[in-house]
Amino acid sequence: MGKKGDLSNFECGMVVGARRAGLSISQSAQLLGFSRTTISRVYKEWCEKGKTSSMPQSCGRKCLVDARGQRRMGRLIQADRRATLTEITTRYNRGMQQSICEATTHTTLRRMGYNSRRPQPGTTHLHYK
Repeated sequence: MGKKGDLSNFECGMVVGARRAGLSISQSAQLLGFSRTTISRVYKEWCEKGKTSSMPQSCGRKCLVDARGQRRMGRLIQADRRATLTEITTRYNRGMQQSICEATTHTTLRRMGYNSRRPQPGTTHLHYK
């Protein structure tokens, strides 16, 4: 039997119910039409973790700037609204164990709702609003 994809919550519940009713792996597989491997995997997961649904796993890299770091970065912005991205990154990295690059700072500020603006004539810095 080929791979068809993830089982629905109902199908996983049927597997657990059949095993809890006392059916063997082979009997459950024959009754429900799934492979023995699928039956044992679903039941093992239910026994170990108590869940039958296949939760999506998080993908991608973890954010280097957590909620606390965002609050800190917000305070840096409030202290000097005209600071450049390089200045903000340098000030942020000053007290942190893990340093971040300017691109990470830019992404974090965008996520926080800050956007850079062009300087007014006569000024040389970008500022964040």
